[in-house]
Amino acid sequence: MSDHDEEFRLHTPDFHDLNKKMDRRNFLLRTSMGLGALATGSLLGMSGFTKNNGPTGANVLSEEEKILKALPHIAPKAKRVVYLFMSGGPSQFETFDYKPGLVDLAGQDLPESVRQGQRLTGMSAGQSILPMAPSIYKFNQFGQNRTWVSELLPHTAKVVDDLCIVKSVFTEAINHDPAITFFQTGNQNLPTFIVLVSKNAPRDQPLYSRLWGNGFLPSRHQGVQFRSGKDAVLYLNDPEGYDGEDRKEMLDYLAKLNRIQNEDFGDPEVENRIAQYEMAYRMQTSVPGVLDLSDEPDDVFKLYGPDSRESGTYAANCLLARKLLEKDVKFVQLYHQGWDQHGNLPKGIAHQCKQTDQATAGLITDLKRRGLLEDTLVIWGGEFGRTVYSQGKLTATDYGRDHHPRCFTMWMAGAGVKPGISYGETDDFSYNIVKNPVHVHDFQATFMHLMGIDHERLTYKFQGRRYRLTDVHGKVVKDLLT
Repeated sequence: MSDHDEEFRLHTPDFHDLNKKMDRRNFLLRTSMGLGALATGSLLGMSGFTKNNGPTGANVLSEEEKILKALPHIAPKAKRVVYLFMSGGPSQFETFDYKPGLVDLAGQDLPESVRQGQRLTGMSAGQSILPMAPSIYKFNQFGQNRTWVSELLPHTAKVVDDLCIVKSVFTEAINHDPAITFFQTGNQNLPTFIVLVSKNAPRDQPLYSRLWGNGFLPSRHQGVQFRSGKDAVLYLNDPEGYDGEDRKEMLDYLAKLNRIQNEDFGDPEVENRIAQYEMAYRMQTSVPGVLDLSDEPDDVFKLYGPDSRESGTYAANCLLARKLLEKDVKFVQLYHQGWDQHGNLPKGIAHQCKQTDQATAGLITDLKRRGLLEDTLVIWGGEFGRTVYSQGKLTATDYGRDHHPRCFTMWMAGAGVKPGISYGETDDFSYNIVKNPVHVHDFQATFMHLMGIDHERLTYKFQGRRYRLTDVHGKVVKDLLT
């Protein structure tokens, strides 16, 4: 093989044997935003990435490591990421997108000139009218730029000068499963990508482990879920009668068998399995320590709120996220379910905000005072927004809102984003975007840029086609960057 052929082979690896049934549709559904697939810590130059971490310590580059070796493409602003995912679709009307003009239009049918024939879900398409529902909650202005924030978020309002609020995010997906997968897909002794799910959130919409799975990428890139309770990571503890030396001896023999299999079949997943077994062994000692919050002072618990003392709550998970970042975990994903309020929205969203507001603001404050916010990217948002019209019966104190993908609000804070700004505008009904639209792919391209990744250059060849996480779309929204 010529030097030219060898160079071409190194940059165009063929991963067809990893998953022969994967197509473009499944790629988008299974890897979506692809943060776990990116192996975020590795992209940011985590030590040991280009080495095989199996028991033999052999310095062997896998095919995906050869691709990622060139990263980062640019100097990263974000060394770590915390993604606060509000699963279900929080209403922009009751959080950040203030629409006082709707008060005079309450109960009136949504004009066709506003709807413009846009798709409705089956849950409200059969309604005789689409009565507009102004928020019953008050808004006030906060911070140097006098940013409008709902009374439901008093703690977030105090840190609004640290937030970059984007009111003009949009997507094409109108139902939860495709919408959330469109947004989602991870130290050497802890996984690079850790997932935390609030135990004190409603379970009206399910979460699937494939959201933090590896798709068709090697399995070492999948996220690891930390659960509340005795066993934070399932099957991590030794069986009764085993000790650490027993486990290590077993892993050494298992590694030898796996390497024999690798020599015979050349399957790259064998090396990934070896690495995962070794990671599990190291996690036996590292996980219990990082999950222990007992050494946190009282003022920290006060900052995050009373729920932070109860393991598995959203507040406790926010505090745990900060500890994980300090342990050099590169990507922490927090899921908080229950924002899908088709009915009884005023009561439901008030409950959700009460559970999350103080801890969210506490996390921003805690990261900032520890000097971590300047190179930590914090992201808050859901998979879509809610409709201006009420789903079901509208009263003076009660209403519901259906799914609305055409415009919704998210925010970022920290590493490299402009603080204290609101970007993008929606019309008087928060139904259409009138200024600075930000497609989900634009949002993805922007925070990948903050992580040092050129979204157009990060491609992955599979079954003869080169894929990228933003498909063939997306642009960096430079107005959001410092």
